[in-house]
Amino acid sequence: MAISISKTLTAAELVPKAKGLFQLSAEKIRSLEKSWDTSKGAPVFTVRGQYTTRGWTEWTQGFQFGSALLQFDATGEKEFLELGRAKTLQHMAAHVSHMGVHDHGFNNISTYGNLWRLMNEEKIPESTDRRATYELALKVSGAVQAARWTRIFNGDGFIYSFNGPHSLFIDTMRSLRSLAVAHQLGHVLMGEKDQRISLLERLVQHARTTAEYCIYYGTKRDAYDSSSGRTAHESIFNINDGSYRCPNSQQGYSGFTTWTRGLAWAILGFAEELEFLSSLPAQAFEPFAEKEEAIRVLRRAAGATAFFYIEHAWPCGIPIWDTGAPNSYQLQESGAKPIDPFNEWEPVDSSAATIAAQGLLRLGNFMIGAVKSSDAGTTGQAFRQAAFTIANTLFSEPYISSDPTHQGLILHSVYHRPNGWDFMPSGQKVPNGESSMWGDYHARELALMILREARGDAYYTCWRATNPKASDQQ
Repeated sequence: MAISISKTLTAAELVPKAKGLFQLSAEKIRSLEKSWDTSKGAPVFTVRGQYTTRGWTEWTQGFQFGSALLQFDATGEKEFLELGRAKTLQHMAAHVSHMGVHDHGFNNISTYGNLWRLMNEEKIPESTDRRATYELALKVSGAVQAARWTRIFNGDGFIYSFNGPHSLFIDTMRSLRSLAVAHQLGHVLMGEKDQRISLLERLVQHARTTAEYCIYYGTKRDAYDSSSGRTAHESIFNINDGSYRCPNSQQGYSGFTTWTRGLAWAILGFAEELEFLSSLPAQAFEPFAEKEEAIRVLRRAAGATAFFYIEHAWPCGIPIWDTGAPNSYQLQESGAKPIDPFNEWEPVDSSAATIAAQGLLRLGNFMIGAVKSSDAGTTGQAFRQAAFTIANTLFSEPYISSDPTHQGLILHSVYHRPNGWDFMPSGQKVPNGESSMWGDYHARELALMILREARGDAYYTCWRATNPKASDQQ
């Protein structure tokens, strides 16, 4: 299987669907705000169309309130600005100083970060006090995230997951944005004896470690390393000597198969950090790295994972939840075009598609704008067209949730297949028909990027500290 990439689809052609998504989105946000009891924690995924929680960590609360801020950005509806801002200030402070998770880039960039960005872009009025609040939250968040550090044998290290110091998650590549923003704000992590620890250094080291140990390149690292771009959800290290031990998976089928949402986190995380690192002067990397080498490592990982996704998703751009899922061969033999989310063999994961599409769009833009070669331009354009192809599918039925009684925006998302946490409708053999906070948030972010490109707005980044001009768009 592989995505059947449209070579002609443009951002402008997708505007009607993106606007339609935000029309539905407004009602979904209002519905959730009306019904949700924040004392229950954060909404995670829907069951029978109604958002519910799942006690693990509160990693999705920033997506809930950040969605309102994206809605304001897309439509200018001030009720959503007021909602997102009020809920951020009321509920998100604990996430800023949360020592127990690797999710700061999810929760805090989606809330405080979006508010800071909107002020930088002059979409909301300048306020000295509010800016100070947002920037302090972002500085602290980046430092707290960077403090979850495991040093490995070669002198590099990684931000460890909530599983403990031995555990490197692929998800954290997307969460690295918290370090990028805090560094951009001039912040550092203070260690023992007032040691000043560079957040950029930790960002680069974490990205290098992830690229080396979570991404496969077809180099026969193990007996299953047969193709470039396969992604391990988790990499396990011996914390006594820092040595690498093995791949693992919490939410995928196995450590030797590719959980597609983890693959999507990798594509988007590496692409976004490529954009950020390329914007910095070479001297910012001294003495811990060379800029060009750091970018080369990230480009290799981003390209490998992007190609792998394109090759393993269905022609419509939607993947199943894990490329090694045990009944996937049944689907492949059926030659489904497009894949049926109500099939009886394996669930699809639309949330992986929402994340991967933004990553492909960013990576394509980066390659066209930053890599001066005809081959890079051709590949970059192919990545952009793959992103538009996926968006065209996601913003249409059977993925867009037009039912006013369903609180989700994008249907057929999967959370944790091994734990059996996903709702399975009566008479069905696999989960389907439900939504997730991360899938809905990233669909809004993808639609916003498309709208901004079509309108000629400034390029959408989380880290730019000044008001950019439309000419800055890649």
